[in-house]
Amino acid sequence: MSVQTLRVMIVDDEAPARQRLRELLGDIAAQLPTRLVGMAANGIEALRLLDEVGGEVDVVLADISMPAMNGVELARQIAARTSPPAVVFTTAYENYAVEAFDLAATDYLMKPVRADRLATALARARAAIGGGESGAAAPGSEGEPAHFNVTERDRIMLLAVTEVIYLRAELKYVTACTASREYLLTETLVQIEQAHPNRFLRIHRNCLVARNAIVGVRRAGEHKGEVHWEMLLQGVEGALPISRRQWQAVREMLKL
Repeated sequence: MSVQTLRVMIVDDEAPARQRLRELLGDIAAQLPTRLVGMAANGIEALRLLDEVGGEVDVVLADISMPAMNGVELARQIAARTSPPAVVFTTAYENYAVEAFDLAATDYLMKPVRADRLATALARARAAIGGGESGAAAPGSEGEPAHFNVTERDRIMLLAVTEVIYLRAELKYVTACTASREYLLTETLVQIEQAHPNRFLRIHRNCLVARNAIVGVRRAGEHKGEVHWEMLLQGVEGALPISRRQWQAVREMLKL
């Protein structure tokens, strides 16, 4: 397998959609070279083609709504194979997004697919295939999910858990804060805390912080007569309040 040139299969029941993806692959060839292995009109044809070419496929671009076998079932069948190719969904429907990422889809592109989004998805797939996925689980976090699913406008992205410095609950949403920007998540803090016990530490009922981003703590509020402790994080200006309820857990963690 060449990490530089991705071997791609296109699966879509509409011939114009297959042709558009083929043309987009040509448009981004200078940026990300690919080789088209074959095209199929549904999941059954795709599986048959995979059997014919053996392990000569790195990425499958799959529509979801197709006759005979849809893209979700195709992804399930692919995932059960030895050394399966990455799957990138290309679809006009948003309502399959959660199920898509449950199947470990590399990306989820909304039609009409744009060249820049396709290039981003294929670059992510190439990184994963080459072992360079930035969101790989860190030591001590084996078995924990490597990404958060982020919905923005007409696309769903994968946010590497390792990029998140802290998470804050506000109203109905949880904000994931990284060194560069903030993202809105649909998971609750409780769900995140349970899924990532080795990575995040609760310091307040509405805040989790990345353990490896902790720089230290400081006393605050003395001049107001409301003494409390605050958390200092690498890459974050200011400090985050530590609740009295969570202070003991923070102290124990700092001792370790």
